[in-house]
Parts: sequence; structure tokens; C-alpha cells
Amino acid sequence: MLPPAPAPPHDPVDGSENRNPRPYSLAKGVFGVTAGVVAIAVTFALFLPTVFAEVISTLNSTVVNSIGWYYVLLVTGFVGFAIVVALSRLGTIKLGRDDDEPEYGLLSWFAMLFAAGMGIGLVFWGAAEPLTFFASDGGIPPNAAHLDDPARAQRAMGQTFLHWGLHAWAIYVVAGLAIAYSVHRRRRPVSIRWALEPILGKRTDTWIGDLIDIIALVGTLFGIATSLGFGVNQIAAGLDHLGLLPNSTTVQVIIVLSVTALATISAASGVDKGIKFLSNLNLGLAALLLVAVLILGPTLFLLRDVVQNIGYYLQHFLELSFQTLPFMGDEGASWISGWTTYYWGWWMSWSPFVGVFIARISRGRTVREFITGVLLVPTLVTMVWFTVMGGTALYKSLFENIDFTGEDGTIDANTALFDTLSTLPLGMLLSGIAVVLVTIFFITSADSGAFVMDMIAHRGDPNPPRLTRIFWASASGIIAAALIWAGSVSGAEGAGMTGLQAMALLSALPFSIVMIGMCVSTWIALSREVKIIQRLELRIRQREFVERYSDQLTGTVSDRVSAQIAEQVTAQVDGRVAEQVEQQVATQIDARVDEQVSARLDEHAADQAGQPGQQDGHRRGRNPFRR
Repeated sequence: MLPPAPAPPHDPVDGSENRNPRPYSLAKGVFGVTAGVVAIAVTFALFLPTVFAEVISTLNSTVVNSIGWYYVLLVTGFVGFAIVVALSRLGTIKLGRDDDEPEYGLLSWFAMLFAAGMGIGLVFWGAAEPLTFFASDGGIPPNAAHLDDPARAQRAMGQTFLHWGLHAWAIYVVAGLAIAYSVHRRRRPVSIRWALEPILGKRTDTWIGDLIDIIALVGTLFGIATSLGFGVNQIAAGLDHLGLLPNSTTVQVIIVLSVTALATISAASGVDKGIKFLSNLNLGLAALLLVAVLILGPTLFLLRDVVQNIGYYLQHFLELSFQTLPFMGDEGASWISGWTTYYWGWWMSWSPFVGVFIARISRGRTVREFITGVLLVPTLVTMVWFTVMGGTALYKSLFENIDFTGEDGTIDANTALFDTLSTLPLGMLLSGIAVVLVTIFFITSADSGAFVMDMIAHRGDPNPPRLTRIFWASASGIIAAALIWAGSVSGAEGAGMTGLQAMALLSALPFSIVMIGMCVSTWIALSREVKIIQRLELRIRQREFVERYSDQLTGTVSDRVSAQIAEQVTAQVDGRVAEQVEQQVATQIDARVDEQVSARLDEHAADQAGQPGQQDGHRRGRNPFRR
């Protein structure tokens, strides 16, 4: 078990004191309302399965058809948000303290997030979805129906990549990143509400936060129960294909209860034991099945196909991302709501569960590492998986003329994978591996979901009580089993599961608003921290500059000051010397003048003494030395 994350005494982002959220305990309001909503829905489905399915499906169709454009635009915006954050300075922030190291190794981390994210869906739809878009009546995209077989097959793979590629994982990035930052960087409880703290402030731990957690719990519980229904259908179909057990309602209920028991044991053992072990085991089995089909199937074709599929996806990325088919009329609207919009709502309904779980296991990684790991790596693996499984099915259909459609002209998603594997050598063995793979994905989805739901129900406790973990794991399986049984008894098989699936999609609508708030909150929080880091870096650079060049600057300044002082002293000294010299020269000049005047006067007197006759004349004459 992981140690509980301690609350810090200090907010590392804005320096404000920790608001001291309430201590970990069962949030009775959140738990009670969630249980009430689920109880009402299950009771309705058990006793009036047909009516329940009709009401919920009508409501779901109305909502989805009305806001399909909103879902398409929103999810594409999530892709842009994730890419911008990863490539910007915001991506350098670490999800944890600056000296924290990743809690799990890269392989274990990737295995857990992949298994929790969509592992069971990849196995279920790996061959079924490309075949449906290529050959199924009503499943072919309206804008691809006129294409010839090779072009339609390529379009089928591109459309599949759209539904399972960057868009799907960008939804998980938005939820997971917001939660991981609040939990590991700000040291808040593991819960949805705290991801919105930058915009909710003090209202985070009030009824508003409770409402956010309730929406997350309802969507997660319905999503997991519906996923279990898909898994059960495929496991039962696989056992029937192998000739082990017939595909019946009784067998399906037994499978649900058996797998739920295993999931409960795994959930009770915690992340480090059961969930981690099963995730690594599942990744190994998935890799084994993938390599086996690649080798036993049309290997060269698949290698060429994966390169071309990636190129087609990138080339038509923007076109597919904004595809709403408005000029196809009702047919286009129906197809988009049944596939693309359905997938976007489905991923958003799962995002609380997957977001919390991958955030829980991502401490110590930077924002850029988180986005790269969650967005790009699973997308590439998903592309390879669908190319190998779906590409093999399309190859068999195009070049070996194998018809995978049923009598009604549609593709049976439950058996499409097993029908494809049966065309290969060792087909029975591969089908057996696929059944085990689906079963383990089934368990990892249920136990991971139970762990996450219990954390939310206990105000974000990273290590919730074992008893309540067992409750959530059991509840999801029991709901799925009850609805399968009710649908069979009422004669409307699948009615209960269809209605429950619609409930999961409806819960995605209010949560989409929460996800917009997550994007805003994450951007605000990361931007604030980057600004703080930039100011600190500027101060550090200034300090290093002073320390590095202080001696040189001191010497230079000292030389300049000394020179200036010397110039001033020289000027002053020169001025005083000049004045003294001038005075001395003036004195000398006066003395010389006096000497010459005296000499001339003496000489003149002597002349006069020798010539008496001229004495009077001289007296009457002008003195030459008088002025």
C-alpha cells in the first residue's frame, strides 16, 4: 500500500497558507446522493427495463443530437490544450516536489494507465470497429459509402484512429493533469473538486465541491457497470466460440459475479499488489497476442498498413476532428451521434475514474512527461493494435473474400475478434488468449474503478478503507449482473444495459463543464508558478553575475575612480604651481625692471655731472623714463 500523502504547511504556488481541508472521512452527502441516484436508476431498470431504456435513450438522443457540435469542438480543444501545455514552459513543472522521483517505473506506469484507460475497449473493438465502418449496414460513414472498397477500408481505419487516438487520450490528460497537479504539487486530497481550486477558491470544500464529486461518481459507476456489460458479452461469446460454454444469460450472470469477486480481491489488496500485478500481466498478454497476430497474419501488408494509416490520420486530422456531417442530413446526424459524439461522451464519463487513477500513479513526473506518456504513447500503441487486428480483418475481407457480416448485414461486435482470429493458424489458441485478456482487463477496470470511487467518497483519501473498496467493486458488478438478468427476464435483452449506457453518456454533459474548469484552473496554476520560477531564476542569474564578475568589476571601478581622482589632484596641483610660478615670474620681472630703471637713472646722472652746460636744458626737457 502507498503511504498517505501528507498535507503541506505551505502552498508552493502562491505562498498562501493551506486552507486545511476537512480530515479524511466518508463524505456522507456525496455517498448518499450517489447511492440514491444509482438505486433509482437500477430499480427503474429492473422493474421497467423496456420503459427505462426507451426513456433514457430518447433523452440521450435528444441531448446528444443537440450538442454533438459542442462535444466535437470541445474535445478537439482538449487536444490543442494538451499540446500547447506540453510544448510551453508550463511543461517543465514537476507533479510533486522538485526533488521527487517517479513513484513507478516507466513500464509499470504505462501498463497501469493503459489498462485502466481503455484496455477492454481495444480488445472488444479491435477488429469490430474497422469492419463495421467498412462493411456493416448502417455502420459505414455516410460520406464514405460511395467509395470503392480500398478507399473505404482506408477511411474505416482513419475513422477508428480518430475515436481511439489523440482525442480520447486528450480527455484523460485534461482530467488527470488537473488532479495530479492539485494532489502532488499543491498537496491537496485525491479528489475531483480540488482540481478546480484555482477558480473556486474557498468554495472548493463546500456544497459546490460535493456536487462536482457526485457528478464524477455517478458517471464513473455507470461507466464501469456498462463496460463490464460489454466485457461479459465478449467473454461469453469467446467461450461459446471455443465450445466451452453456451452464450446465455445465466452464463453471463455467472461470469459477471465471478469476475467481480476477483476484482474485489484485487481492489482489497491495493495498487502496489493486485492492480499493478494484473496490469503488468495484461500488458504482457496483449503484447503476446499482438505479435502473434502480426506474425501469423499478413505481416508485410500490416507493416505497410501501419505506416500508411499513421500518414492518413495525420493528413486528415483536422478534417476528421471537426467532422459533423451537416450536409448529410438526418443520416449524418444519426451516424455522428451514434459513433463520434457517443465516443466523446463515453470518454468524458470515464475521465473522472481514469483521471484520478493515472494522477494517483504519476507523482514525480513533469507535466511534459505526463502529457507525452498519456497522450502520445498510448495513441501510438492504439494505432498499432487497430492496424494489426482491424487490418487483418480488412485484409481477409478484401483479398480472401471472407464475409464477416451476419444475416442482417451487420457486424457482431461480440464475435468479430474471434471470427478474425479463427482465420489464422492457431486460431483457437489465440482466441483463448483473447478471452483471458478481456477477463483481466475486466478485473483491472473494476478494481481500479472501485479504488478511485472510494478515494472520492472519502474526501480524497489516497488510501481509503478496505471495506468500502470492496463495496464499490461489488456494487459495479452486481449492477451489471442485475441489469443483464432483468433484460433477459423481460424479454428485452440488452434493454437495461442500453439504458445504463445512455445514463453514463448523459452524466458526461455536466462533467464537460467541469473539464472546461479544469483546463482554466490548470492554466492559471501553472502560469502562476512559471512566473514565480522566472522571477527566482532572474534573481539567481543576477546573483551569479555579481559573484562571477565582482572582482573584475571592483578592479575596473577602482582603476577608473583612481584615474579620476588623479586627474582631479593633478589639475589642482597644476593650478597651484602655475599660480606660484606666475607670482615668481612677476616678482622677477618687477625686480629686473627696477634694476634697469635704477641703472639708467644712474647713467643719466653721471652724464649730467660731466656736462654742466646742459643741466638746465635737461631740466627743461622731458624725462624719458617718466610715464
